[in-house]
Amino acid sequence: MVLTTITSVVQSSFYCSSGSPVLISSRTPSVKQSHAFFLNGQTSFSLCLSNRVSRLLVGKPQNRRFRSVCFFNNAGEKSKGSSQEEETGSDWSILKQWDVPWEWQTVSLTSLACGVSFVLTGLVEAAAIPYLGIRIEELSLDEKAEILFLDQGITTAVILAILYSVSKNFQPLPEDFFRYDVKEPFSLQKGWLLWAGIGLVGALTAIALTGAATSLFSGESPQRETDALVKLLPLIGSSTISTACLLGITGVLAPILEETVFRGFFMVSLTKWVPTPIAVVISAAVFALAHLTPGEFPQLFVLGAALGFSYAQTRNLLTPITIHALWNSGVILLLTFLQLQGYDIKELLQTT
Repeated sequence: MVLTTITSVVQSSFYCSSGSPVLISSRTPSVKQSHAFFLNGQTSFSLCLSNRVSRLLVGKPQNRRFRSVCFFNNAGEKSKGSSQEEETGSDWSILKQWDVPWEWQTVSLTSLACGVSFVLTGLVEAAAIPYLGIRIEELSLDEKAEILFLDQGITTAVILAILYSVSKNFQPLPEDFFRYDVKEPFSLQKGWLLWAGIGLVGALTAIALTGAATSLFSGESPQRETDALVKLLPLIGSSTISTACLLGITGVLAPILEETVFRGFFMVSLTKWVPTPIAVVISAAVFALAHLTPGEFPQLFVLGAALGFSYAQTRNLLTPITIHALWNSGVILLLTFLQLQGYDIKELLQTT
């Protein structure tokens, strides 16, 4: 019973980092087929950390200004923002909005640029593979894992470069923008590590309940995503190199990329027009949709909300990055452990 429960949680949680399976012919790459590698001549597996990696896997007190924060003018009178803050109770950190310097056009165009770059890097890499004399079907599992790590590294660098180039035009940015601060990790109000732990426990609980409720009302398990997880098994625990590459992708590169984009840029930008809780909800929905796994939308949405609220509390991107990293890598390590203990993971997943 314990093992079945653990496995059920793994299935419902892993989809936050795993995407839908895509069997792709390496000869005819398309927008939805830009990062695919065959594990063998017939089957492939996917790990959707940011969406494209899934297809490749085949085979931190500071002075801040907030728009609604209470300030006193030189005459000792409260500003208009003060009245608004008292009325809304936005003295709570989690309700405060960011002082966003750009307009909706910048948000839209930057989001589009990130998406297009995501796709184009995959297409370029897929087209370059044959010209480099690399035959995917002849590569070992370790070599495929290394290519996946390189691919995710390139994608992360390209998209972060786009965000940097855009934000550079609005310098100096408020101090709570794109903030990665390791100081005071256990501060009760802003401790990034403390709130990462709180957020992780909350996410685990909420996702387990969401998964159970979804199964109860639907009456069936998400077979398509289960198949995606099963196809990932050849790399899990196959060797130290493969496991290290998967942990590097899922526990480092993907969390940094996704949290910087979805929470650091998109969610923060939305607070220019809507209250922070609404921005959290919207960004969580976009985060879930971006993984292209409709069957796992509820679990992904709950995780995105936990990531967003934890970031709104600390205004330190290390908080959601830590949660995301522990989530993804925890799943990889758990599956590796079970496999090394002799369990038939494929049969166990399909049975539960």
